[in-house]
Amino acid sequence: MIDLEYLAFLENILTDNRKEKFLKVLENRTKHFTIAVEDIFQMHNTSAVMRSCEIFGIQELNVIEQRYGKSIDKEIAMGAQKWVDINTFDSITNCVDTLKSKGYQIIATTPHENDCLMEDFDISKPSALFFGTERDGLSEEILKRADGFLKIPMVGFTESLNISVSAAIIIQNLTNRLRNSNIDWHLSEKEILEKRLAWAINSIKDIKRIEERYFEENPR
Repeated sequence: MIDLEYLAFLENILTDNRKEKFLKVLENRTKHFTIAVEDIFQMHNTSAVMRSCEIFGIQELNVIEQRYGKSIDKEIAMGAQKWVDINTFDSITNCVDTLKSKGYQIIATTPHENDCLMEDFDISKPSALFFGTERDGLSEEILKRADGFLKIPMVGFTESLNISVSAAIIIQNLTNRLRNSNIDWHLSEKEILEKRLAWAINSIKDIKRIEERYFEENPR
């Protein structure tokens, strides 16, 4: 349950421009698509994928840390970690099971005999788009549990792209198509309120002191 009085208190600290920016960005946020990255060895690539999620309006990024367990590169992310929700998982099974339980179909972004080009991909279904490691691609477990396969059309000699580049191309393409569709892809009112509160907290430098003062004066 969102504490609306506390939200109003925090937003009163913010500038009008900041609050208007929150609302404008939230109008374009979606959980209809979510992104998952698997055991990325070079963590700056995950940070770059997060940045693409933020720029193109994907609210959640799922990170599987089964082998490498590295941390987000804040310089590459350039602040995106403040605005994107990061869900971490210690195993592929846990990640896939969680996303399926939320109603997502699992889409492996890799060439496959049953793959689909971006322009032909059905955007009507909530989808979790999985991106694999630079070294090995997606794991066999994800390929076996995938509900579909998606690839980027290529016409050159090189048959692969860096993961951060692939993710940016796919995210931009699919979110653009989504916004030009009649699909109900927006965040719910509850989700918008949750993000307004979280973003307000992330925007206030001395938030711990301010929180302590507020709850001392307004005990629950």
